[in-house]
Amino acid sequence: MNNAVCRLTGCEFPLFAFSHCRDVVVAVSKAGGFGVLGATRFTPEQLEEELAWIDAHIDGAPYGVDVLVPEIVDPRVAEFQDNEQRAAAISEQHRQFTVELLGQYGVDVSPQEVVRYEGRAGITPENGYAQMEVAFRHPIKLIANALGIAPPKMIEEGKKRGVPVAALVGAKEHALRQAAAGVDIIVAQGTEAGGHCGEVSTLVLIPEVVRALKGAGYDIPVLAAGGIMTGAQMAGMMAAGAQGAWTGSVWLATTESETSEAFRDKMVAARSRDTVRSRSRTGKPARQLKTAWHEAWDAPDGPGPLPMPLMGMVSEPAFQRIEKSVVNGNEAARDLVSYFVGQGVGLIDQIRSAKGVVQDFREEFVEAIGELNGMLG
Repeated sequence: MNNAVCRLTGCEFPLFAFSHCRDVVVAVSKAGGFGVLGATRFTPEQLEEELAWIDAHIDGAPYGVDVLVPEIVDPRVAEFQDNEQRAAAISEQHRQFTVELLGQYGVDVSPQEVVRYEGRAGITPENGYAQMEVAFRHPIKLIANALGIAPPKMIEEGKKRGVPVAALVGAKEHALRQAAAGVDIIVAQGTEAGGHCGEVSTLVLIPEVVRALKGAGYDIPVLAAGGIMTGAQMAGMMAAGAQGAWTGSVWLATTESETSEAFRDKMVAARSRDTVRSRSRTGKPARQLKTAWHEAWDAPDGPGPLPMPLMGMVSEPAFQRIEKSVVNGNEAARDLVSYFVGQGVGLIDQIRSAKGVVQDFREEFVEAIGELNGMLG
């Protein structure tokens, strides 16, 4: 295909695959799509290792990196300078609540072990900037940021190095702010999406953002995100004005994915109504597969979710223990297994290879466009 997004990034087919798994990134890019490595789960040192591996295995195909540099830091944590200080601020009430909740499902942990962190890992400004520096040392063809306006330093470095900067938005006013800041690509993400998302449906958001940008005089390509699991959906969003699709959840159900067998089984069985938009994993509203974890943390009589990034310092170790407990034979813990996933999970009925997903998207896209052309006679 030949549109602005393909020309900017060098991809053959504008199917962007956001994944925390390097294997998915490589498989998608080599199949003609565009893999984007989500960096938030890594320390800068770990990210360096991941990108070096991708460089060695991707055979020159284009790929990108997604980092999170929060624009707004919760006042409750703004004064903390490092993860040690953040961990010390997590109350005994929140620690004990986590211990008791996990214990109900046979997952044992002490209050002292509840909180865990590694170096600079986490969704913090200092980690995001450090990851950005690592990313720019590699031959990336895109760098993306979410959770607010892309930092000026990212935009400056991107223009200096010829690397397009993408920004995720959930409302048209956010898109206009990003355009004014100088980003090259807008990823308009509807509420159906997994992970951090807003409240507006993808079907409404895409034409709204496209019209707003054009009306303000901006010639910036838009990628559609949120609930897109098929090539036909991709074609529909492009008919609405997008120049490609930014996808995430569909790659969780691939053989290369970082997700566990237990979670993949739950994805295949899940309905689109089985997700929830909750603060109980990162501290900000993020869509994920709903379990008793979310019900407990979001309940009126609960302690309430912690602000970002403190919530992640509690939830991520907990979910790692849950997964390990399932592997060790604790079937009760399976009820707590969860991950970030969008409403498109209801369209997943099997586990496929990442290459196979790209091929299916291509074929479905072509078929959908052909059917539309046929209706025109």
